[in-house]
Amino acid sequence: MRTYKGSCHCGKVVFEIETDLDKAVTCNCSICRRRNAVMHRVDAEHFRIIQGEDDLVLYQFNTATAHHYFCGTCGVYPFHRPRAAPEAYTVNVFCLDGVGDEEIAALTIGQFDGRAFSTVE
Repeated sequence: MRTYKGSCHCGKVVFEIETDLDKAVTCNCSICRRRNAVMHRVDAEHFRIIQGEDDLVLYQFNTATAHHYFCGTCGVYPFHRPRAAPEAYTVNVFCLDGVGDEEIAALTIGQFDGRAFSTVE
């Protein structure tokens, strides 16, 4: 496992994860389509907010199970706690420092069908 540091665009929100960054997902739900992120899930014990927790803005919709966080200053989405696994964190790979285009291109990127998953039953 490797330690990655990540942040929002303005740098107020900084987080750190420990993971093997070998796979990620995209999602077709209403919010993920619009933010167009490539996401990687980590267990809560491998995720730490280093600074800026007070700068995060929470957004919830539909069942209000998922916790989508955005920087209150620059508006960037760095991570969320997903409805499918609320005990985990899903980070925006594009927010990780030092992860370049080649490393992202080498990821196995799956597709999560959030559109079907997100309907209220």
